[in-house]
Amino acid sequence: MKVGTRGSSLAMVQTKYIIKQLSKITDEEVQVEIIKTTGDKIQDSQLYQMDVKGIFTKELDKAILEGKVDFAVHSLKDLPTEMTGDLEIVAVPERESPREVLVSPYNWDEIPDGATLGTSSLRREAFINHHQKNVNIKSIRGNVETRINKVSNGEYQGVILAEAGIKRLGLDKHIKQVFSPEYFTPAAGQGALAVVSRGDSEIREILEKLNHIPSAQEVEAEKTVLGELGGGCQWPLGANARADGNKLHLYTILLSREGEVLSQVSLSGSLSEARELGREAAKIIKEDS
Repeated sequence: MKVGTRGSSLAMVQTKYIIKQLSKITDEEVQVEIIKTTGDKIQDSQLYQMDVKGIFTKELDKAILEGKVDFAVHSLKDLPTEMTGDLEIVAVPERESPREVLVSPYNWDEIPDGATLGTSSLRREAFINHHQKNVNIKSIRGNVETRINKVSNGEYQGVILAEAGIKRLGLDKHIKQVFSPEYFTPAAGQGALAVVSRGDSEIREILEKLNHIPSAQEVEAEKTVLGELGGGCQWPLGANARADGNKLHLYTILLSREGEVLSQVSLSGSLSEARELGREAAKIIKEDS
């Protein structure tokens, strides 16, 4: 089997994790093919100023469709809400933490006025404004290690990052503070991985064994909200679903760029109703805004 992946440290760690999980269920050897994406090549623009649909996935999608690789491993939040052609998410392994964290020499409440916080996410910018931080928000690109280094060398006084990526890279020591999903609501699908392949793939049956149903239903609810609204990084939208036994709880919040709450929705239902919950949340958000 051949797996396609981006070449960043985080992408490689995530791919190696999937390969390790596969080794528990199959004797087939997995070869790694590193593929550079458009998002990797463009480092000088904020994501919401670009055509972001598939920016981190298009080249990998093409490699799968052309048979150069059998499947790809993605951070699920990077995936477009609609898959290309015959491609499918065939498995969502057990999810890592979806929470946001602060990397900074300061605690959140101690960040000085005028400090520079780095983000290229419209959602994170909106949340910083929502919490009325008197700071300078400056664009920051690059991998997790690069962003952490820019805080360490004093170029930025803090960055907001996904806890999952930091933990997967073993960089937990740099986390100054962890935010609750209600205080700093993550992006839809954050913390989850997606195994993508062709719908008719011969190895689909093997890959499907990696699926963790509670995690898959959580991200199904979150991504359905995004899909129904027709947005991507251009929406300052936070979405967080939590499986609790056979129940699923979904919380969503839509902000203006300036941090004003436009809509806030909390819904609960059965685990099997993930898509319906997402649609209902999106319907309420549309009515509110």
